Amino acid sequence: MNEKIALITGANKGIGLEIARQLGNKGMMVLVGARHLPKAEEAAAQLQAERIRAYPVELDVTNQEQIGYAAARIEKEYGKLDVLVNNAGIYLDHEGADVDMMRRSFETNFFGAYALTASLLPLLKASPEGRIVNQSSILGSIGTILGNDMYGKASAPGYTVSKAAMNAWTAQLSIQLADTPIKVNACHPGWVKTDMGGSGAVMEIHEGAETAVYLATLPEDGPTGGLFHKQERLPW
Repeated sequence: MNEKIALITGANKGIGLEIARQLGNKGMMVLVGARHLPKAEEAAAQLQAERIRAYPVELDVTNQEQIGYAAARIEKEYGKLDVLVNNAGIYLDHEGADVDMMRRSFETNFFGAYALTASLLPLLKASPEGRIVNQSSILGSIGTILGNDMYGKASAPGYTVSKAAMNAWTAQLSIQLADTPIKVNACHPGWVKTDMGGSGAVMEIHEGAETAVYLATLPEDGPTGGLFHKQERLPW
């Protein structure tokens, strides 16, 4: 199969849905991951109406059984995976800072992506040019939040610390896969008008998807092991 296959988590709305749309418009088959199947089906149908090859996948990244089922399905139907976009994420800091909030933040924002990627790694290795894109945030860049007046005002330990973990893992994974064609990068989408970003955000959703799409379609000589916004490398 020459057609490239991409799986995007949290793809039923917002940036995830737009990433699926833009990758689909580049000719990829997109697997639309969402925690609840009806939402995945609705999003896939929307993309299909735009003549994109899109198929729903029920995938809660905190559910190991669903992760296993998704991996088995992709292996059986396609035998490979070319692009994995770990887009699913949550922001719980408005609930107040306590241990439970921190654990739940990490469960989705870090451990879910880690577990899914581990299960799909054999399929990504079966691709001639696998790409892993981890949806992160500049708020996970420790140097940035300590040295930037705007970002330094954000007090969101659950979100920022889980994204910092995502960044560190991205760097580690790129080292582990250095001898393979797989490229692993993290991206900062920007402050985007989504449910999480709010109506006061400065970027539209289509702009927020651009960095992940850039990293998902890197050429053979493209970068790996970096945190990017658009095509600019950001500090870890």
